[in-house]
Amino acid sequence: MRTGVITQKVGMTRLFLEDGRHVPVTVLKLDGCQVTGTRTDERDGYTAIQLGIGSIKTKRLTKADRGRFAKVEVEPKRKLVEFRVPADGMLEVGDVIQADHFVPGQRVDVTGITIGRGFTGAMKRWNFRGLEASHGVSISHRSLGGTGGRQDPGKTFKNKKMHGHYGTDRVTTQNLEVAKVDVERGLIMVKGAVPGSKGGWIMVRDAVKRPPKDAKSPGSVKKAGSVTTAGATAEAPSEAQVEG
Repeated sequence: MRTGVITQKVGMTRLFLEDGRHVPVTVLKLDGCQVTGTRTDERDGYTAIQLGIGSIKTKRLTKADRGRFAKVEVEPKRKLVEFRVPADGMLEVGDVIQADHFVPGQRVDVTGITIGRGFTGAMKRWNFRGLEASHGVSISHRSLGGTGGRQDPGKTFKNKKMHGHYGTDRVTTQNLEVAKVDVERGLIMVKGAVPGSKGGWIMVRDAVKRPPKDAKSPGSVKKAGSVTTAGATAEAPSEAQVEG
């Protein structure tokens, strides 16, 4: 099992295929997603990787956070998330995960906070059909109807689907297809819609139900002066090699 990544939702666009068809995709930006810490069995009782993304001013951090980032010699990050990984899936502190961590065609699970819509009625919140448009119904066409509060049981049960606050829920969409990746710009394009608003943080993981077969393990990361892919280190090409 590989680590997931933290991305920022840019918006939606479309990709044109060779046969002229277009595919709607959500663009996720993977900008400076860096390993900021590790968790081990000996020290913490479990194995995990802590990733950070986004920049933040040092004055906005607590003294403890400033010391923690200074200890690992990593720039302060705005968003931090832990991903559970096995011992053979660990990465080193300071590694920056690249967009080709995922390959086109593989399936991923994406997690985000849905758009908040405030206080809404039952029809919009739960897709209720509402009451009749005629036949004696007056004023209450969009009401939810009976809620079960009769003499027996004499109350409305908890978690009954009713009007209330809609949105800002943590939602995971499974088995979305990666349509394209752009390593230079740090973009991952996922086919279809992704929960969350523009600018929101989106966690992307390998699909649990359909794990990848040809993805790089433990991941595609960038180090100082080299790029580590599938556990091997490849030196960066020189200027002469690029010109040639």
